[in-house]
Amino acid sequence: MAKYRSRIFDETVAIARALGDAGRVRALMALRRGEMCACQLTELLGLAASTVSKHLSILRQARLVEVRRNGRWSYFRRSDDTVSPQVRSALEWLDRALARAPQILADARRAADIKRFDPVVLCRLQRSR
Repeated sequence: MAKYRSRIFDETVAIARALGDAGRVRALMALRRGEMCACQLTELLGLAASTVSKHLSILRQARLVEVRRNGRWSYFRRSDDTVSPQVRSALEWLDRALARAPQILADARRAADIKRFDPVVLCRLQRSR
């Protein structure tokens, strides 16, 4: 069966897997409003840093997010329009389906507050907990 697989098939399966977790979907929706560092996403999702890191890795493997490194900081953003049609369609579908969902609206308000914190300070606070 493996000989019949294609890049499009593999990419679609990776996207489906990535969208199969509420935390990953919440992270993707939060990134609609611009990039966030890993510490900010950890704060927003209320999960352990290692869990958020794993979620972000799965989203990157599916090419739904991109990362920009600045020193020891990793900033994540949704993939742009140059990605495959499968990725673009998945992100558009999410936006249409969840734009008015109560959890997503609450996350957007909370993300705006979180983004006001200096990431260095936020990361220190997370480590001290």
